Amino acid sequence: MALNESTGKTGSPKADKGLLKRFVSYYKPHRKMFALDMAASILISLIGMVYPKVTNMMIKDFIPNKQLNAIIIAGVAVLVLYIARLLLRYFVQYYGHMIGTRMQAQMRSDLFAHLQKLPFSFYDDHETGKIMTRMTSDLFDVSELAHHGPENILTSVTMFVAAFIYLCTLNFWLTMIIFACVPILIIVAMYYRKKMRAAFTERRASTAVINASLESSISGIRVTKAYTNSEKEKEKFNVGNNMFIEACRKSYDAMGKFHAGSSFITDIFNVVILLAGGIFLYNGLIDAAGYATFIVSVNLFISPITTLIGFMESYQNGVTGFSRYLEIMDVPEEEDSENAVDAGTLEGNIELDNLTFTYEKSEEILHGVSLSVKKGETLALVGPSGGGKTTICHLIPRFYRLTGGDIRIDGKSISDMTMESLRRNIGIVQQDVFLFNGSIYDNILYGRLDATPEEVYEAARRANIDGWVRTLENGYDTQIGERGVKLSGGQKQRLSIARVFLKNPPILILDEATSALDNTTEILIQHALDELTVGRTTIVVAHRLSTVRRATEIAVISQGSVAELGTHEELTAMPDGIDSRLYRLQCREGDSDTGDLSESVGF
Repeated sequence: MALNESTGKTGSPKADKGLLKRFVSYYKPHRKMFALDMAASILISLIGMVYPKVTNMMIKDFIPNKQLNAIIIAGVAVLVLYIARLLLRYFVQYYGHMIGTRMQAQMRSDLFAHLQKLPFSFYDDHETGKIMTRMTSDLFDVSELAHHGPENILTSVTMFVAAFIYLCTLNFWLTMIIFACVPILIIVAMYYRKKMRAAFTERRASTAVINASLESSISGIRVTKAYTNSEKEKEKFNVGNNMFIEACRKSYDAMGKFHAGSSFITDIFNVVILLAGGIFLYNGLIDAAGYATFIVSVNLFISPITTLIGFMESYQNGVTGFSRYLEIMDVPEEEDSENAVDAGTLEGNIELDNLTFTYEKSEEILHGVSLSVKKGETLALVGPSGGGKTTICHLIPRFYRLTGGDIRIDGKSISDMTMESLRRNIGIVQQDVFLFNGSIYDNILYGRLDATPEEVYEAARRANIDGWVRTLENGYDTQIGERGVKLSGGQKQRLSIARVFLKNPPILILDEATSALDNTTEILIQHALDELTVGRTTIVVAHRLSTVRRATEIAVISQGSVAELGTHEELTAMPDGIDSRLYRLQCREGDSDTGDLSESVGF
C-alpha cells in the first residue's frame, strides 16, 4: 500500500487517456461557466486577428487614397474591440481561475474524505507531511492546469488556424515555407517534454520529503530542545533540502533546454521570413504592402506556438500533481463485508477465536490467540512490549483486518458488522492521548457530537476534571493548544476519559492508560477509570499490579501467544506463575499495589 514518491509517469496511452478522463470529470459541475470562459477565449483570439487586417487595409487602400475618415473609423473600431477584449480578458482571468479553484477545492474535499476511510495500515507507512503536500501544493498546480490548460489549447489552436488561413491569403507559398518549420519545433518540444516530466516529478518528491521533515521536527520541537539536538534536526532537514536543490537543478536544466531550444526554433521563423520574404519581394512574388502585412501577421502565427511552449511547464506541474493525487485516491478504502449489517447496541460478550495476524511486510505477530470475556467483566492483558497486546486491542474495532481466526461479539463475527456501528460500541483510552486544537468543551464533545452541554459537564464530573476546569478563567472554553500542549499528562488523560464517558459505549479498551503517570495522578485517574468500567466489558492493557488485580481474568501475552491465563489468585497460586513472582518480589519491596508488572518480572 506504500506510495511511490517519484510517481508521475502515467506510462501508456491508455493510462494517459484514463488520467484525462478522470481530470475532465471535475469540469462537469462547472459546464456552463466553462463554456462561457472558452467562448470568451475564442473571441479574444479572433479580436487579435483584426489588427493585421486593418493594417493591410491602411497600407493598401486608406493611406494611398488619402481616406482620412476611413483611417479614423478604423482606429476607433480597433479601440472599441480592444476595450471589449479588456472585459473579456478580465472575465477569463477571474472566472477561469475560480473554476480552477473550485475544482481544486473539490479534489481536496474528495481526498480528505478518502483519507478518512483509509485503513490504519496506510498511515503506518506514510508520513503526514508527505500527505499534506499532495493536498496543498500538488493540487494548487492542478487548479492552474484546470484553468490555463483548456484556455491555452483552445486559444492557441484558434489563433494558429486563423493566422494560417489569413497568411495563405497574403501569400500561399511563403506561408508554406514558414509552416515547414513547425514540425521541427514539435519534435524539440516532445523530446524535452519527457525530460521535464521526470525532473518535475522528482522535484515534487523532494518537496514532500521537506514537508515531512518539517512536520516531524516542529511536532517534536520540545523533545529536540530537551535533548539539545537542534544540530541533528538541522542535519536531517538539510538532507531533504539538498535533495530539493538537486531536483530543482535537474528540473530547471530541463526547463532551460526546453525554452532555449524552442525559442531558437521560433527565432528561425523570423530568419526564414526575412530571407524568404525578401527573395519573394525581390522577384515580384509579393508587393511591399503584402510583405509588411505578412511580417506583422506572422507574429499571430508564432504567438500561439510560443504560448503552447510556455504552457508545457504548468502542464507538467499539473499532470504530475494530478497523478500524485490519484495515487492516494486509488488506495483501497476500508470496506464493510458484503453482508455486513448495523450492529445496533451490543452487550459486550467478546470471543477471540484462534487469532492470527501479520502486518504488511512483517513476520506473524499473533499466533492462534483464543480468549473470551463476558458482558461487564474485565480482561487484563499483560506481557512484554511487542508481544501483541496492543495489536489485539486494534483488531477488536477492526482497525486492521484479521489474517486468520475470528472475533465475535455477542456471538456475531465483527466482519458481519458495519465498521461504523462496531466502533460506535467501543470506547478507547490510550496512553498517548490525542486532543484536537480547540477548547476543552469541544474535545469532550468529540465523544458524542449531539450531546447537550449538561451531558458534557456531567461527563467531565465523572472523569474528575469538572472542578479543575471551572477554576480556569475561560472554563470549558479554554483553548488547549495543539495536541493539548497546555495541559499536563493527567489532565489530558482525564479529558480523554470524559470523552469516553460521553460516548457511553458498552465495550471499553484501556491501552496502558495510566502507565505514563506518576502515582498521585494515577490514583486520580484510576478512580475515574474504575467508575468508567462499571457495567462495561473492559479489556485493559496494563503493567500496574493495582489494575491487574481488579481484572476478572488475566492473560499473559508473550511472543504473540497466550502464555498464561487465569484469575489473579489462580496465577499467584502457580509456583512459577507471573503473578506469583510479582507478588513475592513486591512483598520484599514493601509495595504490593503499585508495582510495574512488566519490569518486576524481567520484561
